Amino acid sequence: MSAVRLRPKKKETLYFVATCGAGLETLVKEELVSFGGLEVTISPGAVHWQADTLESAYRACLWSRFASRILLQLVRFEAADPEALYNGAMTVDWGKHFSPSNTFAVSCTLLNATLNHSQYAALKVKDAIADQFRRQDGRRPDVDPQNPDIRINLHVNGTDASLSLDLSGESLHRRGYRTDSVEAPLKESLAAAIVHLAGLRLGMDPDTCLLDPMCGSGTLLIEAALILGDSAPGLLRDSFGFTAWHGHNSKLWEKLLAEAVEREDQLTETKWPSLIGYDADPKAVAAARKNIINAGLSDRITIKQRQLAKLRPPAGKGLIISNPPYGERLSEKEAVKYLYRCFGRLVREHFVDWRIGFFTANPDLADMLGLAWQERHRLYNGPIKCRLLCSTVPADSADLEKAQHWTVQETDPDLPAQDFSNRLRKNCLNLLPWAQEKGITCFRIYDADIPEFNLAIDLYEQWAHVQEYAAPSSVPPETAKEHFNQALLVLRHLLQLPHSSIFIKSREKQRGKEQYQKKGDSGKLHEVQEGICRFLVNFTDYLDTGLFLDHRTTRVKLASLAQGKTFLNLFAYTGSATVHAAMGGAVSTKSVDLSEKYLSRAQANMSLNGFGGPLHQFVEADCITWLRSCREQYGLIFVDPPTFANSRHKDLLFDVQKDHPELLRLAMQRLMPDGTLLFSNNFKKFKLDLQLELDFEVSEITEQTIPRDFSGGRPIHRCWQFRHRSAEDERKEYAD
Repeated sequence: MSAVRLRPKKKETLYFVATCGAGLETLVKEELVSFGGLEVTISPGAVHWQADTLESAYRACLWSRFASRILLQLVRFEAADPEALYNGAMTVDWGKHFSPSNTFAVSCTLLNATLNHSQYAALKVKDAIADQFRRQDGRRPDVDPQNPDIRINLHVNGTDASLSLDLSGESLHRRGYRTDSVEAPLKESLAAAIVHLAGLRLGMDPDTCLLDPMCGSGTLLIEAALILGDSAPGLLRDSFGFTAWHGHNSKLWEKLLAEAVEREDQLTETKWPSLIGYDADPKAVAAARKNIINAGLSDRITIKQRQLAKLRPPAGKGLIISNPPYGERLSEKEAVKYLYRCFGRLVREHFVDWRIGFFTANPDLADMLGLAWQERHRLYNGPIKCRLLCSTVPADSADLEKAQHWTVQETDPDLPAQDFSNRLRKNCLNLLPWAQEKGITCFRIYDADIPEFNLAIDLYEQWAHVQEYAAPSSVPPETAKEHFNQALLVLRHLLQLPHSSIFIKSREKQRGKEQYQKKGDSGKLHEVQEGICRFLVNFTDYLDTGLFLDHRTTRVKLASLAQGKTFLNLFAYTGSATVHAAMGGAVSTKSVDLSEKYLSRAQANMSLNGFGGPLHQFVEADCITWLRSCREQYGLIFVDPPTFANSRHKDLLFDVQKDHPELLRLAMQRLMPDGTLLFSNNFKKFKLDLQLELDFEVSEITEQTIPRDFSGGRPIHRCWQFRHRSAEDERKEYAD
């Protein structure tokens, strides 16, 4: 009798879905193919595949860097209404998957569905599961929406419904290392995608460097380290959704865990590229360091507190990758725009031949970096549309020398206003070589030297800013207009200036805040340099450009005093003094002004120079009112009030002659014992309160703060240096 050969039982085909963030589908598909997935297909936000065992799904739970959830499809059916949904859920034998002692939860997604309420749809499935258990076992499992043993996913597309078991449990982006975070953190799965798409790979040249100059809580660097260490992201997690599932294959899972640990151990002694992160925010630095320790990577990643302004390559070559701040409010978006410009300038100047991956939620501002992007990837950070822009920094991308080299023409005898022409030419021949030698690109070349030509001319690099002063009542308006037009003809000829490079304003005798009132509405800002600092100036909208040139030397002095100090700028205007103090090494700055508009420019100026974060603050307030409630101490204070100010708040008036004693006493209360305060104003008849000179160590330093181009005639401003009297000084005074 011959033996009967039994056919082996055909293995059941299992259907899986990996959900992911928009834009990551292709990356997830590549992973699933490497995990052994079959018939892998893509749909928006999901990747589908088949297998005859759980291994590919378990590998996805353990190894996927880009997926969010791994789902095992249990049933698929038509569900045009809630009853059909209930009946479809009843077709699953839920006792095969978990018991009444387990907790469970149902999540629901609807896409073009006739069912229009996801919570109600999920409730119908919960009712079906509970009713089935109650009929079979006489009791039902509890629902735990926060931390269930079993997660069921309901997905309805049109009338096509599917119920799946969530094998991942919590979303896979929750690796388990991030306990401290910062505002708007990247999901770990998105961070892994960014570093992967930017070019980081296992086996990267160990002599290179991965640098994140705005690292936040360190997620990009940690995900990069997990890639370089061939570490499975799931190894850091405490649990998965399949651990309470009756169909869980614990032997298979233990085998995969052991394999992952072995792979990680094989690279323990391997030399890696250096991984370095900087951030301006001390709290972000602390959070990043804590997360790195949690990930077991403190020996692999270095985090330092550093402003973008100090960005330099820590190695000869490598990959620089960044997820800069987004900016939610309008003023923040303006600051972000100029932060981008600063970042691009530093990258082009110092990171030639480096690879760069720039992830941004403001792709329309990406041109501010001045780089030609070779790759553009569409990604989403939650609901926010983003781009990852990648390129290699070319050698010829650094900014060209911007300094304007002026050539002064001979006086044209055919032009009118020969006296003015001779004086302006003499001034230029005197000042232009001095400015070039000192590296000064913004300076004054004429200031009403001849009474008939009552105007001021300032050069801002390649632009000329011309202010016409109000003519005396003895001069007919038509004569004043003729003289002004003649002066413009001479200026254009002597410096060969095109019309487009000359900006004209009329300056009448000002009262209150009239000097700050709008004169135009172009909104266009031009970037100029002052030493190593850069500033945004507006030639059209206001009488003043936003950069007081007569304070150039004062700002340099502030920078020389700022190293290691906390800096307070009262009546901060557009923050030019704050920028110099930050460049000079101030550890923190605070800029106080009543104008939101000027503080917005101040923040933009700071961003343009690479400074930001909580150590550099901007306060919209009346300075005297703010000082009355302030309790902080500062090592360096600059006070440069207007002559007179009448704010939009009717009860806030300021007169520098009347109010300066209270202002300076309040400010000196905020000055550290060994600190320095500089006080300046441009009221021509100003007299310093004599009692202040008795109470404090006061010295007038006006001559030291007047630049050469403002040195003719009466000083344009006056300036004093204040310090606290020492105990020895007090004793001597008492003895005298």
